[in-house]
Amino acid sequence: MADVRVRFAPSPTGYLHIGGVRTALFNWLWARKTGGKFVLRIEDTDQERSTPESKAIILESLRWLGLTWDEGPEAGGDHGPYVQTERLAIYKQFAERLIADGKAYRCTCSKEELDAAREALKARDPKANFRYPGTCRDKSHAADSRHVVRFKVPTEGAVTYVDKVFGEVRTPNGAQQDFVLLRTDGVPLYNFGAVVDDTTMGITLVARGRDHMVNTPPQILIYEALGAPVPEFAHLPMMLAPSGEKLSKRHGAVSVTEYREKGYTPEGVLNYLVRFGWSCGDREIFSMAELIEAFTWETCGRGDGKFDAKKFLAVNHEHMKQESLQTAQTYAERSKPFLLARGLVLPASDDMLVAALKTVRDRSRTFLEAAEGADFYFRAEPVIDEAAALKFLVPAVADKLTAFANALTGASAWDEKTLEAAVHAWLEAENLHIKEVAQAARVALTGRSASPGLFEVLAVLGRDVSLARLERGRERAAAGSVS
Repeated sequence: MADVRVRFAPSPTGYLHIGGVRTALFNWLWARKTGGKFVLRIEDTDQERSTPESKAIILESLRWLGLTWDEGPEAGGDHGPYVQTERLAIYKQFAERLIADGKAYRCTCSKEELDAAREALKARDPKANFRYPGTCRDKSHAADSRHVVRFKVPTEGAVTYVDKVFGEVRTPNGAQQDFVLLRTDGVPLYNFGAVVDDTTMGITLVARGRDHMVNTPPQILIYEALGAPVPEFAHLPMMLAPSGEKLSKRHGAVSVTEYREKGYTPEGVLNYLVRFGWSCGDREIFSMAELIEAFTWETCGRGDGKFDAKKFLAVNHEHMKQESLQTAQTYAERSKPFLLARGLVLPASDDMLVAALKTVRDRSRTFLEAAEGADFYFRAEPVIDEAAALKFLVPAVADKLTAFANALTGASAWDEKTLEAAVHAWLEAENLHIKEVAQAARVALTGRSASPGLFEVLAVLGRDVSLARLERGRERAAAGSVS
């Protein structure tokens, strides 16, 4: 296999869309699978919408996901610059070369003239599609005239290529029109900029969404006119909203930044996205190393997929659970920002943090949920769910809470198993059932009616905090008898 060079070329006009991440992922996997190069290129020719802030978000998002690039902004490389607005002289050079070879021409038709022709056609035939009529095709205009550069599309023949996903695709040249390569300001249109960049950067495979299939025939014509090698193409099925529409902001979170802020793992995000267009039997969960090993274009499908937020969360949950106890410290470190964002003061030692998070890990589908679940451990007083307090901290339970605390005080050690044994011995001696006191104790300790196991909570909170909270719970329960 020849040296593989693939690229991801986002536009810095906003956040990094997860559809773009899926494209980046497939290219990255192929580069890592083959030992090739993954090139990052910034297509910022939409100067009105492109911003440095958006570029920074794209770079940071890719880093967070672990989709590191071998060449591109900040990484450097031998094929730069890797930002299109820094390459305008290169596009001009290639355009002049095509003009000199008679394969492109300067067009001085104004926007007003073309709009008038378009309106005239619409008046004659409302259903007709306007095509540039070739007004300047056989004319010669001076280089200093105000002009765009148009490609001279062959009038006969067809463009045929074999897509690695969709198979053979054939487009008659007669279906094309003489499209613009360079605007009057020297900025390239998408097809020309992409071809020049891919040619000069030695890209061997272009993998992108199938919505770009319309761009492939004109791009191949440009490659051939330049005498440049035509790369392979792989067009990927679309990511759609549940309604079948194109996935957009109004369908919910679609940016990498939002999923990071929601506490998703990079591994969970990439694992979910890879299944849009690729499969490996019935298997659902993969590590990145396993994805690299398993990925092939032969197992890419053609069918569009609908975004499923619940499935996404479930996949992320699996990755949350796959953090083994040996990496409990890593889990704690990744949870810290979400705990701190809640205004919590964390202990100087990570021992309690690790122990607290261990009790909520199995239920937590994101790091945000882990922080919410562990919140009560790190407050001077838990936030009380008033509905739970009204239901469980009632006068009839006050004395039981006192006896429960006394049983705990008599335990020989403050650990989960010892505490549980001490309480069960008390329950047996008093002919009581744990359910008669458990929910009241739970609300007193955590402020909630649902929490990790009661004895887990006691062990993590420690003796002094646990007994103090139980006493305040007893006081609240007893106070209910006065009202």
